[in-house]
Amino acid sequence: MPQNNQNKHAKEAQGDFVIGRHPAIAALKSEQTINKVFVQEGLKADAIRDIVKLAEKRKLIVSQVPKHKLDHLADGQNHQGVVLAIAAFEYASLDDILAKASQKEEAPFVLILDNIEDPHNLGSILRTADAAGVHGVIIPKHRAVGLTSTVAKTSAGAIEHVPVMRVTNLVNTVKTLKKQGMWIFGTDMAGTDYRQWDAKGSVGLIIGNEGKGISPLLKKQVDETLTIPMIGQVQSLNASVAASLLIYQGFSTRHPL
Repeated sequence: MPQNNQNKHAKEAQGDFVIGRHPAIAALKSEQTINKVFVQEGLKADAIRDIVKLAEKRKLIVSQVPKHKLDHLADGQNHQGVVLAIAAFEYASLDDILAKASQKEEAPFVLILDNIEDPHNLGSILRTADAAGVHGVIIPKHRAVGLTSTVAKTSAGAIEHVPVMRVTNLVNTVKTLKKQGMWIFGTDMAGTDYRQWDAKGSVGLIIGNEGKGISPLLKKQVDETLTIPMIGQVQSLNASVAASLLIYQGFSTRHPL
């Protein structure tokens, strides 16, 4: 294959894509910049027709392509007959996150993810964050996954609704949040039972790396540690599962019955 074609295909494979029907519909209904819509030729499903109508309403180019083209664009993921080529996902600022809380007349509830490496974990966390009314998520630029097409698909559209801030130094960002009156919580094996956590007020919750937990320097910034009690033989939880439990404990205290 000529070098120019190799570069073209490599660039295309590394591009930003929204993959799957529900994520595609969410993106088309949002203000996300979309460059092109690819749908599998011959599919007659209602969801595909809805996607085409939404695309046409936004005056987007819709290309009917063979399945192997979508397989290539989706890099093996289950695309369900649709892939959107999009502009790079835009990251939010701290002001964006705090403004979202202010618009809802709520005290900020922020997630701080310390070097989450698995895009499926990040996507699942974003999905839970959206469901539970988290105002924003903060991730580091280095040694952690960013907003990718896999994250977008796993989030089932939540990536369009939860502001994500990407920072160079999590420790400095947490110090800034604390100066603004935010109380910072983190997970630890020897902490307060998470079921006793009262998340009212301005709070930040740190979720640690899948294997190493919260880094030592960041842990020093934590005002109180929380632990999830376990009585089984496996004394650990998937990062997204642990995050979900803690997020919904926060939800239950912030929105009591």
